[in-house]
Amino acid sequence: MTLYGDLDVSIIDELPPGRKPIHTDHYYDGNHTAVYAFLERELKKGRQAYIVYPLIEESEKIDLKNLEDGYKIVCERFAGYSVSKVHGRMKPAEKDAEMLRFKNNDTQILVATTVIEVGVDVPNASIMVIENANRFGLSQLHQLRGRVGRGADQSFCLLITPYQLSEDTRKRIEIMTATCDGFEIAEADLRLRGPGDLEGTQQSGMAFDLKIANLARDGALIEHVREIAKQIVAGDPDLTNPENAIMARVLRRLKKSEYDWSSIS
Repeated sequence: MTLYGDLDVSIIDELPPGRKPIHTDHYYDGNHTAVYAFLERELKKGRQAYIVYPLIEESEKIDLKNLEDGYKIVCERFAGYSVSKVHGRMKPAEKDAEMLRFKNNDTQILVATTVIEVGVDVPNASIMVIENANRFGLSQLHQLRGRVGRGADQSFCLLITPYQLSEDTRKRIEIMTATCDGFEIAEADLRLRGPGDLEGTQQSGMAFDLKIANLARDGALIEHVREIAKQIVAGDPDLTNPENAIMARVLRRLKKSEYDWSSIS
């Protein structure tokens, strides 16, 4: 839809009044002492914190931090505070009850999986700790980080990863620590992952048969060309004018199938 869609675009590039950009730092697995010390300083100010894990339970197949073990560690380390947990295997009523406790500040730390990445609004929560941040994509990291910074206080996001990182993963972490701008992050994600396939199931890579254009690099040029195409179609809808004959032949050759996108909702 970005490439071919006949859409108008509205851009909101400002934070709501009174909010500050979220400060994001990268820590390695061996730095949990420093992370927890920072978290405790914020808790003593009356703030609240999220700690996010990629798994609910320990897995024999994947060596990742998990919520159940993490919950025990957090409860022991922060014995003077109340801790909640939420994950996808809990019943909706249980999740809602735990979220309400956290929202009411009955619990100061919420240990969770990515079920909290949307629809959670707790202005007093100013710290987000993401374990195994290397396992999440840019858009998901940005969504998770958006759970903090919803109040007037300075908020923080701490990304924890192993020491060994792939080049693409290191780039993702560097982008997250460098900016909170969703537009910059989306463009970087497009460059790293590719656009995927609008008509199929491919979610990354380059599915479009583009010979020259690059979606991440040529956005302004694509928009300019689309405006020219609109003008041509407005003046010659069926492309019957002699000056458009070559264009009509090429389009007929390229057109492989038709889709009724109006059925998508």
